Amino acid sequence: MRTKRNQPHFVRSFVRAPALMAALISILLYVITIIIVPGALSIGTISTIFMMTLLLSFASAGQTIVLIGGGLDFTVGAVMSSAALMTTTIMYSQDGRFFPALAAVLLLGAVVGFINGICTVKIGLPALVVTMAISNVVTQLTFAFLGGNQGRFAGPAFIQSIVHRYFGFLPAISLYALIIFPLVFYILYRSRFGRQLYLVGNNPTAAKLVGINVNRIKILSYVLSGMFAGFAGMLGAGLFQTARNRMFDEYAYNSLIAVIVGGTSFAGGIGTYSGSVSGSLLIVVLNNMLTALQLSTPMRNIALGVVLVILLALYNRRKSVRQ
Repeated sequence: MRTKRNQPHFVRSFVRAPALMAALISILLYVITIIIVPGALSIGTISTIFMMTLLLSFASAGQTIVLIGGGLDFTVGAVMSSAALMTTTIMYSQDGRFFPALAAVLLLGAVVGFINGICTVKIGLPALVVTMAISNVVTQLTFAFLGGNQGRFAGPAFIQSIVHRYFGFLPAISLYALIIFPLVFYILYRSRFGRQLYLVGNNPTAAKLVGINVNRIKILSYVLSGMFAGFAGMLGAGLFQTARNRMFDEYAYNSLIAVIVGGTSFAGGIGTYSGSVSGSLLIVVLNNMLTALQLSTPMRNIALGVVLVILLALYNRRKSVRQ
């Protein structure tokens, strides 16, 4: 059996510092993209990569929390799509309806997350199966009540608060990161919930022995995941100005890849949000590269799947914390 000592240096580096390695690989991929397609080097492209990375990192925030707690959430994409449709329906091109739209999407995410938590934690259904099933239910209910919602738009000022570029290149959506990033870091590293979450994901039996309500922590992690997904969907409606059913379906898959790429373990108890942000950057840059190469959507999805398999193989070399 191959030991840590005789593993290739690249493998050891990736396992020890996945966030840093994901960022370095992102830079390498972008350089390769520029070499192949020189037109990819532009302020507009860099700004777009930045915007899409932030949107994916917001969606990945809740996924990070759930995975650290030992769960899995495939409703992220459906909640984002539904939240985007709710945003354009409520705002209907009027900025004065920002707060009602915000309350609606957060409530939507919380309800879906709570249902996920009850089904997986209380009833004991497999997280993968139940969250995929609930994702489909959310999508169908959204279509039934809101339809395709074509032709409705978010508020003009809200749209500008996301797509406007300060100094010609810095997207305004970065201002939302000044709220989301500190909030997630506080939840994971400063709050009592965060400390308990890591222990629950690492060893739920030990968590119970020290008096932690394991079920409550896990259910709350799903609720937070739904709320972050709802907020990300609202921002997505502003980024794309309008919304349609299933427009963010791929974010269920992409958010999971981003979190895994960033070093969060499927086994639970291991992970950082900074890693998820770096993983989001890698996924966006890789997608940009594949798009620049004019590959079809199925081929892009295959490439992303290959990346996930390779990274999982690297992470599986690390001894499980549960042991």
